[in-house]
Amino acid sequence: MADSFSKKENFKKKIQKQKEKALRREDRKTNNNKGKGLDEMLTYVDSYGRLTSTPPEEKQEINLDDIQLGAAPIPEEEIRKSGIITFFSDKGYGFIAEDKTKENVFFHTNNCIEEVKKGNKVSFEKERSPKGFSAVNIQLIR
Repeated sequence: MADSFSKKENFKKKIQKQKEKALRREDRKTNNNKGKGLDEMLTYVDSYGRLTSTPPEEKQEINLDDIQLGAAPIPEEEIRKSGIITFFSDKGYGFIAEDKTKENVFFHTNNCIEEVKKGNKVSFEKERSPKGFSAVNIQLIR
């Protein structure tokens, strides 16, 4: 019994796919990257941030003590800040508006050296806390 036209076409497509698959397999075998040396696999970054295969001309020594992890330290001369208490809660916390940056800094009465209230001008030190900056060593400015 004779095959229909569609069966013949499907068979031709199947044979064509097998040939293409065999060609791709051969291409992978000839162009594989296995067995290359380390020098052929390395990629360098040039001074403009582009990837390149050529190594840099000069090697720079990196001192491990110069590497800084985490946030940048606050400069020593700006540790003591001043501001005005803009909010004070009965529960013992509040916010200080910093004079220079007008940024609100959280504080708690446990960090106050003297009794404070809303509207007082105070000096304080900023300290990083889990939720941002907080004020410590709060003193009234007279």
